[in-house]
Amino acid sequence: MSRPLPDATLITPQVLRNWRLPEPTGGKEARGSILVVGGSTETLGAVLLAAEATLRSGAGKLQVAVPRSVAGFAAQALPEALVRGLHETEDGAIAASAAEQLADLVERASAMLIGPGMTDKEQTRHLVEALLPGFDGPVALDALGLAAVTADPTCLHQLTGRAVLTPNPSELAISLHVEPDEIEADPAGAALRLAEQAQAVVGLGGATSWIAAPDGRLWEDQSGGAGLGVSGSGDVRAGVVAGLLARGAEPAQAAVWAAHLHGRAGERLAARVGRLGFLARELPPEIPRVLAEVDL
Repeated sequence: MSRPLPDATLITPQVLRNWRLPEPTGGKEARGSILVVGGSTETLGAVLLAAEATLRSGAGKLQVAVPRSVAGFAAQALPEALVRGLHETEDGAIAASAAEQLADLVERASAMLIGPGMTDKEQTRHLVEALLPGFDGPVALDALGLAAVTADPTCLHQLTGRAVLTPNPSELAISLHVEPDEIEADPAGAALRLAEQAQAVVGLGGATSWIAAPDGRLWEDQSGGAGLGVSGSGDVRAGVVAGLLARGAEPAQAAVWAAHLHGRAGERLAARVGRLGFLARELPPEIPRVLAEVDL
């Protein structure tokens, strides 16, 4: 028999105003350095969307690591970033052996995002397992970045609560080794289960977003709309989480704020472009405007 769920806090602008993000001070160094690791030769766009979203959310410095063969394209698309080309597999995915190439970037990072656009489950799992030990900042794992958690939910315990997972419902089902119907029947309960198992914050996307903390706290966000169900939207949301982590937000705070910022960005585009048909690449420029609205 499943346990009764705790009361969920509905995320509103007032809730966010009562839980203010760290105030930016000084230059880019004071707003943190984010390292985004992801992409493949076929899915470079995912990491580009996430990377831009980190800066739009207020991170100060951007480091991006992608397969070597597409690093030049990433550098052109992200002139604000330091771009590192990594060892890749024959299929164009980031190889686990790339961990040694990332050592200096990890050392300089305030926070990491791993997973957007990655395509080789085993290579990604081993890369995550290699990067986590010794890193003392917060980490966001998105998409295939959750492969290490799927294999061993306790692998994040070493981070002592500094991880945020950003699955969609299908990815959450895979991580919990259950059928998608079980997630659909009880998304909040499933998010809480993974949060407890992994000792990490879980930000579950969907028509309603659920944010679950390992201590049992639960938040619900109903902003957004059908237009957010589009390729790349989840990559943007993961990037917002990571950007907020880099600028100093605590993990639950970053996931809660990101859910609302992402949803409200979608609502703004729906009003201007149309309920359906706006693109994920149009979401990041809306994030600073939504941040300004919340700060009113």
